[in-house]
Amino acid sequence: MALHEIALERRTLHGHFSRELEPVVEARSGDAIRFATLDAGWGLEPPRLDGSDRRQFEPRDPELDEGHALVGPVAVAGAQAGMTLEVRIETVRVGSYGLTVAGGWPSPLNDRLDVSSGDSRVLAWELDADAGTGRDQDGRTVTLAPFLGVLGMPPPERGVHLTGPPRAWGGNLDCKELVAGTTLYLPVPVDGALFSAGDGHARQGDGEVSSTAIECPLDRVELGLVLREDLDLGAPVARTPDSWIAFGLGETLDAAMGDAVDGILAVMGRELGLERRDALALASVVVDLRVTQVVNGVLGVHAVLPDGAIGTAG
Repeated sequence: MALHEIALERRTLHGHFSRELEPVVEARSGDAIRFATLDAGWGLEPPRLDGSDRRQFEPRDPELDEGHALVGPVAVAGAQAGMTLEVRIETVRVGSYGLTVAGGWPSPLNDRLDVSSGDSRVLAWELDADAGTGRDQDGRTVTLAPFLGVLGMPPPERGVHLTGPPRAWGGNLDCKELVAGTTLYLPVPVDGALFSAGDGHARQGDGEVSSTAIECPLDRVELGLVLREDLDLGAPVARTPDSWIAFGLGETLDAAMGDAVDGILAVMGRELGLERRDALALASVVVDLRVTQVVNGVLGVHAVLPDGAIGTAG
């Protein structure tokens, strides 16, 4: 297994998904990649509470770098559309600052809560990676649980694609469960895979209701990349140290919920040998549905099956 170090520089950064992007490195199945990230908004410093603009990474293309600051893409040798990419999340270490914003732009949830039209509220966080804590400007503290909001590959169609909406091949999933120690399984949409990652979150609640988590740079990320030909997926699945997770994505929560349930039934069939009707009945007893996020245009629900939830007699 080789470890590929990816420098944080103009050559390795992009703000869109496209199958036409040139890979910054080629890894083999079983290799690992190590890199740092900017915060999602391309920032180079903490937010300024006086309202002035903060320094951002330059140069940037106003169209091609409109989205999250992503590192990659990484080509995986031998990857073919239809395979599965296993992403082993080994290390996610936060940088020194973070920010959370409420209001200031329109979204369906902000409009409903009547917080989209006035001045935005910014929380500026000081992050301590060693202590695993964050402190805002008013002295409020939270325990950190850092993860990458974006882990994914481009759609199979040519052209430029936004980084905001999550897709079957990953991307902006914004799932707080994808911390170090978790493995994410993604359907490969294009030959070579062309995997990218970014959008550091120091902590987030299910739903990400203000449209932001604690958005932060990441000082160090380490991911293992493994090709799987024995796993046929139509949507993302994850394995945590104590559970299986299936992701559903849709224009409505009902649609996302249906896909999440369908995904976890497939997991229960594959991992537990359950017939689909039995799996559905048992899922109603032991599976939890959680709202992943409601702010990315495409809504997310994830179904969680805890280990050991279903025992057998004897």
